[in-house]
Amino acid sequence: MQRTSKSERNTEGPLKLRDAALQLGISFPTIKQWIYKKRIRSVQTAGGHHRIPQGEVDRLLFRTRGKTEQQRKEQVRRVSGRNQLVGRIDSVQISGLMAEVKISIGGQQITSIITAHSAREMQLRKGQTAAALIKATEVMILRV
Repeated sequence: MQRTSKSERNTEGPLKLRDAALQLGISFPTIKQWIYKKRIRSVQTAGGHHRIPQGEVDRLLFRTRGKTEQQRKEQVRRVSGRNQLVGRIDSVQISGLMAEVKISIGGQQITSIITAHSAREMQLRKGQTAAALIKATEVMILRV
């Protein structure tokens, strides 16, 4: 059985602003400005607090990983493959020598089978941001 942290358990419902900002790689003040400028959709709790739906984070995830296109390439793409899809890890199931990693990307799901050693080495966990690198018939996981 795999233990999950409190922040990993809350990946299904709307996110607190700090959690959404962390996933997007932006600051707390930036996400507040995005809400005010209607760049990102939020819902308000009964107490008036903003929450960000996970779908909104997924929609903006790839666009915000790095401030410019060049910085994004330097941060994410350190391999020659060009077909990289950035998303959120939905599940990591390790069994014996293999691990099944499911990544949600824009409402779609990509599944990859990798070695258990690789999954442990990258410390892949539900809720983390990751990229699926697609090369011919293979899908590799790259933690970002």
